[in-house]
Amino acid sequence: MSISELSRIEARRAQLIAQSAAQRAALTRGIAPWRPRLAMADRGIAAVHYVRRYPAMLALAGLLVAALRPHRAAGCVQRGLLFWQVGRSLMRQK
Repeated sequence: MSISELSRIEARRAQLIAQSAAQRAALTRGIAPWRPRLAMADRGIAAVHYVRRYPAMLALAGLLVAALRPHRAAGCVQRGLLFWQVGRSLMRQK
């Protein structure tokens, strides 16, 4: 490889590095408004993973709610069952 080819490759490399830095900066600016929503989605996903890991904790919380407010617990159970069924059907579609 000649010196001129190496210098041309080095110049192209420097150009690509600058271009990728500019693209990263533009992506950072473009995604900034979405950051709070993405953080909330991450917390939701973490909660789902936690419940999957420790289902007894969910049952204990449900029993506690049922013991403290039985009428309100019935509505929560109905909504929970609905969400569970919707979630299961969505998971099957993947």
